[in-house]
Amino acid sequence: MRWKVALLTASDKGSRGEREDTSAQVIRELIEEELFGDIIDYRIVPDDKDELRAALIEMSDYYQADLVLTTGGTGLAFRDVTPEATLMVAERIVPGIPEAMRAAVTQRSRHGVLFRGICAIRGRTLILNLPGDPKGVHEHLMAVMDLLPEALDQVKGLRGGQEQ
Repeated sequence: MRWKVALLTASDKGSRGEREDTSAQVIRELIEEELFGDIIDYRIVPDDKDELRAALIEMSDYYQADLVLTTGGTGLAFRDVTPEATLMVAERIVPGIPEAMRAAVTQRSRHGVLFRGICAIRGRTLILNLPGDPKGVHEHLMAVMDLLPEALDQVKGLRGGQEQ
């Protein structure tokens, strides 16, 4: 099964075309090579809760992505609101996935504890926040890449190839 994946970048500068979105490029490569997923939607929005919330709803409900990966807006700065926007659309929280990411990254750098990303479920979509820098994206996503197929199977209600 090929997973339908949507990418959402939170970046004021990126949304104005002032910065190249290199983090989304890293995500795209990892999803295609490691998860064997198809990117069905990609967009850059400003660091704004309402715009992030609207994009997450559309990607989950309209495009019916299996997985929505966000990048950016997970730090401590005032405009870093991606986790809050994700909570606004979440039906359930999956705390173990970001905990595993933080634990793995913190082994290499204590700065990993400053990552505020969360993981949530909306309908049959798993939403996972990632940092905004390419190195952080790679480290955090690879820390849980092997768990994503099982998580997606569970969210989709798939057991042994049968939908429940």
